[in-house]
Amino acid sequence: MKKKNLLVFGTRPEAIKMAPLVKELQKNHQDFETKVCVTAQHREMLDQVLDFFEIVPDYDLDLMKPNQNLHQLTADIITELKTVLEEYQPHYVFVHGDTTTTMATAIASFYSGAKVCHIEAGLRTWNKNSPFPEEMNRQITGRVTDYHFAPTQQSKENLLLENIKESKISITGNTVIDALLESSERVKYLENEEITHLKSIVSSQKDLILVTGHRRENHGQGFVNICSALKEIANKKPEVQIVYPVHLNPKVKGPVNEILGAVPNIHLIDPLGYPAFVWLMNQSKLIITDSGGVQEEAPSLGKPVLVMRNNTERPEAVEAGTVILVGTETAKIVEETLSLLENKERYKEMSGKHNPYGDGKACARIVAFLKDEN
Repeated sequence: MKKKNLLVFGTRPEAIKMAPLVKELQKNHQDFETKVCVTAQHREMLDQVLDFFEIVPDYDLDLMKPNQNLHQLTADIITELKTVLEEYQPHYVFVHGDTTTTMATAIASFYSGAKVCHIEAGLRTWNKNSPFPEEMNRQITGRVTDYHFAPTQQSKENLLLENIKESKISITGNTVIDALLESSERVKYLENEEITHLKSIVSSQKDLILVTGHRRENHGQGFVNICSALKEIANKKPEVQIVYPVHLNPKVKGPVNEILGAVPNIHLIDPLGYPAFVWLMNQSKLIITDSGGVQEEAPSLGKPVLVMRNNTERPEAVEAGTVILVGTETAKIVEETLSLLENKERYKEMSGKHNPYGDGKACARIVAFLKDEN
């Protein structure tokens, strides 16, 4: 009898990282029946990824509401998933990473008796408030997970410290690299409205710094410091262009527009769909971010990353030398950025480092593990 899989996700990052696994499981239809459920924790940005990867959900909970809070979202996911789980009765439920969708789905699946498969398992900062709420989402998910698919040896070691049985852990690499390597080839030949617009504002003759920033822990003074650093970099390096797709959260948009809106060589643009963002990463010289996923993706494209966080659940990248933690201290961000722009040897060394997060074959390893479990 075929084992029934249900893959559940709700945000753009989850969709990107789960999309290649959906495709890999669907390819193995002789062994598995596979369905997709989206919570739509992030509606518009999620839909862009589904369109790009040509994935049509079997279940769409459509839970996004204006000004939703974590309490209500968690309750809604658990309640709404009950119906899906009872109807489909999956053997395996796949969740990804560290979102509220991940944690709530894991609990709902545990209640239903399905086996929980956690993709990107074992990442830890050991600080429950940083990142918030992601760190506790990971830890709670880990407690009810049956099969842990860890991207690196370090993430496996973290799970072993929590008394997870080694036989239930598989090191696979990160599925985001599977998605990126396929997508970076596709976007070279893709023409859509966003990429066309980017080509009109980005000069191929100038070094490009790509910036992303949205983390809750950086709201307030953190974002003021970040924006002050970007303004100083732009003023000291007028020949460099900075492109910043600005998150829609007012706590981000406010300081970004106020401090950076009039700086001539900084382009503040709307959030990008995944294809356009991959295209922009390819064009950049370096990336300044507080994103987790970008820390994994950019090294595969040979792009140094400065991480605007004080700690990271991805220490492998720091140890490998593909990222540098700069926090939200203005002087530190400016110093490291200028160093990479001006020191060619340092830049060459950092951009040539090996990516510790995988080779693009994570999904094949996950499917092979499940076949062995059967």
